[in-house]
Amino acid sequence: MTYCVGMRLDTGLIFMSDTRTNAGVDNISTVKKMHTWAVPGERVIVIMTAGNLATTQSVISLLDERSKAPEERKPSILEAPSMFQVAREVGRTLKEVIGANATTGMEADGAFGATMIIGGQIKGSEPRLFLVYPEGNFIEASDDTPFFQIGEAKYGKPIIVRAHDPAMRFEDAVKLLMVSFDSTIKSNLSVGLPLDYVTYTGDSLAITHEERIEADDPYFQMVSNGWGEALKVAFDQLPEFKFD
Repeated sequence: MTYCVGMRLDTGLIFMSDTRTNAGVDNISTVKKMHTWAVPGERVIVIMTAGNLATTQSVISLLDERSKAPEERKPSILEAPSMFQVAREVGRTLKEVIGANATTGMEADGAFGATMIIGGQIKGSEPRLFLVYPEGNFIEASDDTPFFQIGEAKYGKPIIVRAHDPAMRFEDAVKLLMVSFDSTIKSNLSVGLPLDYVTYTGDSLAITHEERIEADDPYFQMVSNGWGEALKVAFDQLPEFKFD
């Protein structure tokens, strides 16, 4: 399993993903699930993946190969004229890989399923964020839906829903996502550190920050412990419940 979040802010976009992959409790490893492409001054593209590892790695490899040597009728994401077209190309590639590996029927297709979050900006347009489904179709983030989650999303969603503010600084957004990921990690063994994150400032057309948060990161440990204590304090401060 995995957990990835892509979020829109007034200042740009922020992405965070875990790195744990497992084929059972005795077969756990670390795999990068965030991938970036950049042509400074022209475009920045970030893709995060969740689902069958063979499928997601095949899709990323195909996209990377085509970015270096575009195929006829299968354009490179570095040549697409808009982020919408990038999302279409990623969706087509994902559907292509799933179709090539699956046998027949919905059950076979599901075994190779994957979802992806795509975000970035191409010169001349606004930063955009998309969620791509295994079928190859996709939806776009909006003011009403300012963030997307893939993978093990349920444990980390409540804090984002309550605390997300499009006007928040990147630093506060990183802290918010750390809390979301900490809640998920504590609730599900299939999600784990290290965490990767990328921030992108709108119209910069270059990645602003790209970092990895290791398991022994002192700030993450402080956030994790501090959030637990803050919840206990907040709970104690709620009005006392009494039976009638």
